[in-house]
Amino acid sequence: MSPRWEPAPDIRRGRGVVYRLHAHVIFTPRYRRKVFTDAILSRREDLMIEGCDSFGAEPVEFNGADDHVHLLVHYPPKVASSTLVHSLKGISARLLRKEFPTHIRQFLRGGHFWSPSYFAASCGGAPLAIIKEYIENQKRPD
Repeated sequence: MSPRWEPAPDIRRGRGVVYRLHAHVIFTPRYRRKVFTDAILSRREDLMIEGCDSFGAEPVEFNGADDHVHLLVHYPPKVASSTLVHSLKGISARLLRKEFPTHIRQFLRGGHFWSPSYFAASCGGAPLAIIKEYIENQKRPD
């Protein structure tokens, strides 16, 4: 390892790659129903940890309200964020309906738990303006 390299806990190394990818993801239940209780959110957090682990991702922070949940996740570049999100939604929908059937049934109709959409934003690192300026100031070869 180069002497210039100082290990940082949020920078990971893989075969041929050094990365630090974070995404802020927001999930909402179908029709933004107020389905979540503290017990359901606690179970959802456990499911997030298990689901992320199977992709080599790490949930950094998780929380939610009665009608949505937030996840900050550190994930490897080999995993498409959409694949990770759809897997987390599918696993949790199936298990939450199984574990809290009467509560969830009164809020959601049909076979769908999650809204088909979600919000995802990359985060961390320098602001875009600083990165843009850094790239602009690179010296081109003559």
